[in-house]
Amino acid sequence: MARRPRRVRAVSHEDQLSLVEHLDELRHRLIVCLVVFAVALALCFWQNHLLLEIAQHPLPEGHKKLTTFGVAEPFTTTLTVSAYGAAILAAPFILWQLYAYILPAFSPAEKRVALPILLLFPILFIFGIGFGYFAVMPAALHFLLNFNDEQFNIQVRAGDYYSFFSMTMLACGLVFQLPMVILAVTRLGIVKVEQITANRRYAYLVIAIIAAALPGVDPVSMLIEMVPLLVLFELSILLARWFGRPSEGASAAEPSTQE
Repeated sequence: MARRPRRVRAVSHEDQLSLVEHLDELRHRLIVCLVVFAVALALCFWQNHLLLEIAQHPLPEGHKKLTTFGVAEPFTTTLTVSAYGAAILAAPFILWQLYAYILPAFSPAEKRVALPILLLFPILFIFGIGFGYFAVMPAALHFLLNFNDEQFNIQVRAGDYYSFFSMTMLACGLVFQLPMVILAVTRLGIVKVEQITANRRYAYLVIAIIAAALPGVDPVSMLIEMVPLLVLFELSILLARWFGRPSEGASAAEPSTQE
C-alpha cells in the first residue's frame, strides 16, 4: 500500500521499480490515454457537423455532397470521422505519455536535453496538420478528381474520402517530427552529425520512400509531401550542428546503466 502513490507522481531516475511496478505504471498511463481519447471522441462526435464541414472544405465545388451506400453508412462514417478526429486531437497527449513513461530511464543530464525537444513536438505536429490541410489536400484532390474525368462519372464516397483526409492529416503531423528525431539522436550521442551528412543521398532515398508511402497515390501529392521532408531534413542537420552535440554530462552518465 505504501508504494501506491508511485502511479500518480512522476517516477524519477533514481527510483528502483520492479517489473510489476513498471507494468502498473504502464497500465495507469494507458488508462489515462484511453480516457483522453474517449473525451476527445465525445467532443468530436458532439461537433460532428463542424468536423465534417472542415474535412469537406478542401473538396472542389461539385463534390461537396458525398455519396453513401446503405442505411447505416451515414452514422458509421460520422463515427469513424469522429474517431479519426479524436486520434488527431489526442495524439500529442498520448505521445507525451509515452515519452513520460520512457523519460525516467534518462539520466538528469539526458533529461535536460530531452525535455526541450519534447516541448517542440506539439508545435511541429500542428504545423504538419496545417501543411497537410492547406497544401497537400487541395493539390491532391485537384489532380485526382480531374484525372481522366471525361472517361469517368466521378462520385466521391464519404467513407473513402474521410479516411483519406484523416490519414493524410495524421501522417503529415507525424512526419513533421523529423527534426526532433534527428536532434534527439544526435544530442544523445547515438548518431553523429557527420554520419548523417555523409549519408545524405541515402536519407533522400528514404525520404522519397516515406513520401510515396504516405496517403495519396498520385505523384503530385507525393512531391508536395517530399519537398517539406527534404527541407525539414536539412533544417534538422543545421539544428543538430548548432544544438546536437552530446553534452559532457550525458556522456558521463552512460556508465550509470551498469548500476
